[in-house]
Amino acid sequence: MTFRMKVYRVKGEVMVAVCDEELIGRDFREGELKIEIREEFYGTESVGEEEVKRALRQATIANISGERAVKLAISIGIVDEKRVLKIGECWHAQMVVM
Repeated sequence: MTFRMKVYRVKGEVMVAVCDEELIGRDFREGELKIEIREEFYGTESVGEEEVKRALRQATIANISGERAVKLAISIGIVDEKRVLKIGECWHAQMVVM
């Protein structure tokens, strides 16, 4: 099971963008909502589950797309399953540490 992930560090914040690898290049719509899963944002490197868990635990902001990636974030306690969006077939969640 592989993911795409990119870590951004800006002004003391750590933002993690992660998605299910097979979603790269796809667009999803649900009513007025649209999400574009792009390599430029989610990264070019394939990573495994443990690397994603480590990064998400350090994140102050996270953008998580795809059923497997969102379920992983739920399993480590950084996303509430009641707060997950489904945009078409794509699961999506965001997290901010305040």
